[in-house]
Amino acid sequence: MRRRRPVAPAEVAHRPDTRALAERFWYGWQEMLPEIAAALGDREPNRVENGLCRLVADLHPDLHFSLERGQRAIYALVVTGQEDPRLREYTDAWRAAAPPEDALWEYHDAVPPVPDPTLVTVNLGQHRIRLADVRVVAQVDRAEGVVDVAVHHPVMAELAEAARSAMTYLPLDAALGERLAGERLRRVETASGEPQDTIGLIELRDLVHELAGLEPPPATPENVGPAD
Repeated sequence: MRRRRPVAPAEVAHRPDTRALAERFWYGWQEMLPEIAAALGDREPNRVENGLCRLVADLHPDLHFSLERGQRAIYALVVTGQEDPRLREYTDAWRAAAPPEDALWEYHDAVPPVPDPTLVTVNLGQHRIRLADVRVVAQVDRAEGVVDVAVHHPVMAELAEAARSAMTYLPLDAALGERLAGERLRRVETASGEPQDTIGLIELRDLVHELAGLEPPPATPENVGPAD
């Protein structure tokens, strides 16, 4: 039997108080809200990027954040540890201390899925990339309840390595949400050339939802029709 190493008193004393860190974050967020609202109203979110970076880094330097269009509110604040188990206690405390959602703001501790990822266009350098053109090879392991995927886009071969990596994972998070993608996608690869027997992002979402025993997303006006 393996014995767990006892925690020394000094280690206990230096264990971070995640609740206090989260409360400090939300205090700073409330102070910044007028500035954030003005920047978003002017379509210049970069004006508040440095301040938000400092707020999030004070919670934990390995956390990531983004300001998104909301699904229930106008805007969404996402603070995520990208499924790193070391960071879960920080995001849990952050979410628990969050103010009530309202018509303006909603809050997520993982990147949520986009209602219709095929309406999304991503800017990467000189490329404007439509997620509607993403094709995926999906190999299902029903015994394990997971899927291995290879992601292709027609411009994939033209992208630099970092952009190619982003364009491999970003469509999956858009279709499934960060948490479901982390739970159900076992192996993720980039396909520079178009493979055979591919499916689109909506078909991938339906496949993973069926595998996970989830209900399909409701058909709403946001899921169909042209983008705003």
